[in-house]
Amino acid sequence: MKYEKEETIQTYPGWDDFYNIEVSDKLDFFSRNERLFDIIFAQQFDRTFLNFMCKLSNQIRLLAKTKMGANKLSGLLSHKRAMLYFVQPSTRTFISFLNACHILGMKASEIRGTTTSSEVKGESPEDTIRTFSTYVDLIVIRHPEEGFAEKAAWVLNQTEQPVSVINGGSGPDQHPTQALLDIYTLERSFEHIGGLDGKNIAMVGDLKRGRTVRSLSYLMRNYKDVTLYYIAPEVFRMKDDIKNFLKKHDIKFFETEDFPSVMPIVDAIYMTRIQKEYSETPSNVTDIYPDFHFRKEDLSNIQSHCIIMHPLPRRYEIDVEVDKDPRAVYWRQERNGMWIRTALIAYLFGVDKNIASEFN
Repeated sequence: MKYEKEETIQTYPGWDDFYNIEVSDKLDFFSRNERLFDIIFAQQFDRTFLNFMCKLSNQIRLLAKTKMGANKLSGLLSHKRAMLYFVQPSTRTFISFLNACHILGMKASEIRGTTTSSEVKGESPEDTIRTFSTYVDLIVIRHPEEGFAEKAAWVLNQTEQPVSVINGGSGPDQHPTQALLDIYTLERSFEHIGGLDGKNIAMVGDLKRGRTVRSLSYLMRNYKDVTLYYIAPEVFRMKDDIKNFLKKHDIKFFETEDFPSVMPIVDAIYMTRIQKEYSETPSNVTDIYPDFHFRKEDLSNIQSHCIIMHPLPRRYEIDVEVDKDPRAVYWRQERNGMWIRTALIAYLFGVDKNIASEFN
């Protein structure tokens, strides 16, 4: 029998009021015992936490290189279970979380679309999440609706047995674990030239709807003397909420459509694709904005240490010939996602101390 998907909308008293307050005023709600319990916003991460995550990721990478180390890692959470609830298309985020679970020995279940759950029968998304929490210890959510992961965590935190929720991408709004892996990539790339402090970073493309650049922008408040260059067509300029945040925290930023003029003065170039999945009107393949692409010939215009990043997937915004240049780090950036997400899960379950003890 084929079901036509029905929709049930449940009203939760207090949710609208909570959702509309400032993020800074609700961060404590997603923490317990002075540790993060849910990972919802990039604003949850301070410099101490970011440094710790980078160090822990490095330790996990080193342990995983040997059979003995890998076996120790895989025994840490062999008694725990995770649900990967990915109802928005994903390759890298899903696979990196799945492998992060595997590295720590965690059993993982998955749902990759609402057509395979009882939501097709009319079950509300909130009831679906509560069902998951009956069986697992962690829920990772990738959802097209802005704020959905936050609401899921808010609902579960008011139950008798809440489980941690990780936001694996929430509409065009936030992608906090991508921001973590981006910081890890930047710090690893600049470790021999003073780290991320004092660097100039260009963000290029669809900044309006690119949740990766939004989340990474929030984290810049944790670093000293960073300057951001927002390079985008007028229609895709960064939204005012991010720019107001940067102004509030005295973070320098500039906006321009002149990509070539910025290339020689930055230490990192973060490319993004046009986010057509969030378009309100039909578009076609010609809407690729070639003035905001990085080509092979542009390699001669950037500094010798300047790295080229991309959250992937890409379309036309980076020539494949650029891949061979050592400054193109997006494939390394992708793999970094697995290590940082492994570190994050280890932290949430308190086994980061077990990992650190291997290096004492």
